[in-house]
Amino acid sequence: MTGMVQPRTDAPAPAALADPELPARPWAVILAACAGTFLVVLDVSVVNVALPSMRADLGLSALALQWVVNAYSIAFSGFMLLGGRAADLFGRKRMFLLGLTVFTVASVAGGLAQEGWQLLAARAAQGLGAAVLSPATLTIVTSAVPEGPARTRAISTWAAVGAGGGAAGGLVGGLLTDLLNWRWVLLINVPVGALVLIAGAVWVRESRTGAGRRLDLPGAVLVTTGLAAFAYGVVQTEQAGWTEPRTLVPLLGGVALLAAFVAVESRTREPLMPLKVFRARAVSAANVALFVIGSATFASWFFMTVYAQNVLGYSPLEAGLALMPSSAGVVVGSKLAPRLMPLLGARFLAVGGALITATGFAWQSLMDVDGAYATDVLGPGIMMMTGVGLVLTPLAAMATSGAAPGDAGLVSGLVNTSRTMGGAVGLAVLSTVAASGAAGAATPEALTAGYALAFRTGAGILLAAAALMLLWLPRPVSAPAAGRTARNGA
Repeated sequence: MTGMVQPRTDAPAPAALADPELPARPWAVILAACAGTFLVVLDVSVVNVALPSMRADLGLSALALQWVVNAYSIAFSGFMLLGGRAADLFGRKRMFLLGLTVFTVASVAGGLAQEGWQLLAARAAQGLGAAVLSPATLTIVTSAVPEGPARTRAISTWAAVGAGGGAAGGLVGGLLTDLLNWRWVLLINVPVGALVLIAGAVWVRESRTGAGRRLDLPGAVLVTTGLAAFAYGVVQTEQAGWTEPRTLVPLLGGVALLAAFVAVESRTREPLMPLKVFRARAVSAANVALFVIGSATFASWFFMTVYAQNVLGYSPLEAGLALMPSSAGVVVGSKLAPRLMPLLGARFLAVGGALITATGFAWQSLMDVDGAYATDVLGPGIMMMTGVGLVLTPLAAMATSGAAPGDAGLVSGLVNTSRTMGGAVGLAVLSTVAASGAAGAATPEALTAGYALAFRTGAGILLAAAALMLLWLPRPVSAPAAGRTARNGA
């Protein structure tokens, strides 16, 4: 019904349906791409509940156990922009299938690992495959349907599935570890990955817009090593803090490499990332907003899970089940967003979603050591995650709509990098905040105080994000203003 009041977006529909560039079964293509992104995001968090079993079976040290998670996240973050540009140059379908193949084979290797180093190498390879696969998924989604309400609905589905994958990690990991063993946390990717490979090979059409262009190798090396070094420094904060040399060296080195990357890109004839993409206000503002919002929302899943287990005494499986309504909130918010965007506009919907999420964070910060499920987990969790669903869809739509066709894969990689790096930085910062709130104690009262302080800080970050979006995101152009612009240009 929302389309009835949008003649501008509805008018091109017949031509779009006849467009030979569009797939015959667009929603089958979207389903395949979303299944790929679900696997990628799920593997960021699914191993967390299986870590104790991995440690006991493979004899891993505490440091090695940390790197089961970090090896994946660093490779994923570091190679994302390169994966996005590769999709533009070599083909979105080709990179989708290649990334998914690497991811699936690495899952086999990790599930069958007999030594700790084998598991760590497999997790790094998974992250590499995910970095190639993930940008292609969003590009495939946006190219499967014409621009307008249909594309917004497709992006909302992609955002919901991605957020749902992160939310479902604890539940899926707990079920597989309790009912089978930790190896199935990785091996479950194999049959699912095989099905998605078949679906992608059959339904997804090849497309690329960078034919004849070469890959900017100096730029690729600088941005990949810069992002990887920065991500490495962020994960080091969990053990060493923010002021130790082993944290500062990779953090500052990563920033220096990224600065060198910007300098090289400004002088290269065929850059990996044309800096002109940031001239589009929608692209630059939406990516900064995704980084800031991701820094708070990604950490919320972690703190809600550890609060349920460390304070309320839930088992890993019980904690996963307790957070399922919150996961549903993400899906509901993401599917409501396309209906609300024509009424409110992408900018105001994103701001409203951030404010709803901030309210949920403030509510969650009132948690009690003897908290009740309904008021200390269920209610604030649903509010937080519904707001997340409302804010992700308009931001992703704005970030991708402002890009030229030849930069679609790169911009998709940038969207994913912004969310991922924001989440990594936010988790490190808010973990430090929580530790300071607990004042070094490990009693339920101290832990609750630390988690509450982290949520209050997250609420402040989200309020800052709402203000940033209100001031920076482009305002919609009214029809009369557009007409005047066209006449003046003529």
